Amino acid sequence: MYSERTLIISGSEKGLDGLTSFLKTCGCGSIATVSSGSEARRMIHHDDYGLILINTPLKDEFGYQLSLKLSESTCSGIILVCKADAADDMVNRTMDYGICVVPKPLNKNALLQAVRLGSAFHNRLLLMQKENNKLRAKLEEVRYVSRAKFLLITEQNMSEEAAHRYIEKSAMDTRRTRKEVSLEIIARYE
Repeated sequence: MYSERTLIISGSEKGLDGLTSFLKTCGCGSIATVSSGSEARRMIHHDDYGLILINTPLKDEFGYQLSLKLSESTCSGIILVCKADAADDMVNRTMDYGICVVPKPLNKNALLQAVRLGSAFHNRLLLMQKENNKLRAKLEEVRYVSRAKFLLITEQNMSEEAAHRYIEKSAMDTRRTRKEVSLEIIARYE
């Protein structure tokens, strides 16, 4: 069901073993485990994870701040497992960050549902990130083309339409992108 890399952060060895075996039955492929927030922060800089499960409390912190940090810096689906008496408070604190809170003692169906939601959330974030990157690239191209047109207008006394046509035609004739042609024009006049 879920083949992305998974990170389990748990201060309890027993919790770590139980969550690892459960996630393997869910279809999670590669599972990495750590016991503290500081270890998790170091690992995040080196690897990408589709799902991050935080079993609170951790050895060096509770795990709440870590979950917020990870939600802001990764595209991972994040599940925060905490005692039932703290779960409602954690839900209210993490809801705006897209973090799924599961109360202890664990209900296998609730945890399975959280894993599925985390997977869906991760996939959705990846699609949004891909679209965002595409829009950024398009915006960058528009900036370069606009700068090149400005330079053609001021340096070659072309009209805006003529400058636009020149960039388009040069790109087609030389089988390059408008950005490449624009960068060449910018380099020539600046």
